[in-house]
Amino acid sequence: MSVMQTSQLKAGRIFGDLATSEYVYMPASEIGAREPICVYETETRRDDVSLDEALRLIRIRSLRPTRHPRLGESSC
Repeated sequence: MSVMQTSQLKAGRIFGDLATSEYVYMPASEIGAREPICVYETETRRDDVSLDEALRLIRIRSLRPTRHPRLGESSC
């Protein structure tokens, strides 16, 4: 698990890929929670995922910090 990506997610940073419209982020309401839930979003779906799954998706999908079309650069 990447410490840097974990801290960025916990700070509200959004990871994504504009070409595929995939995004992973931690909603502001989950920041500071003991076991936070993150969001994996595509053009057609929006799923809740664990922090570990969010980090896995960031890694295997090669998602980078980006700007979300609705939320901007941060989920906070």
